[in-house]
Amino acid sequence: MLFITRYSYPPKARDAVIARFKETGGLPPAGIKLLGRWTFVAGGGGFHLCEATDASLFAKWAMQWNDLMTIESHPVLDDQQLAGVL
Repeated sequence: MLFITRYSYPPKARDAVIARFKETGGLPPAGIKLLGRWTFVAGGGGFHLCEATDASLFAKWAMQWNDLMTIESHPVLDDQQLAGVL
């Protein structure tokens, strides 16, 4: 299943977010395949497109970051999958 994860952080957390990202690479836990990551040009957040079969892994990933930022993960469908539902 595909998931969009949006993250945002306040300006005061910027330096801590950068430091943690440099330390960890911002990679998800095993079981989540990161298909792409896009960061807003002006900073402050961005989003990931991921694939996983266990949604609880997103809670694990969020727990690694939610002291610095707000994280929202949502399952999504591509057009072909949506057409099958419609």
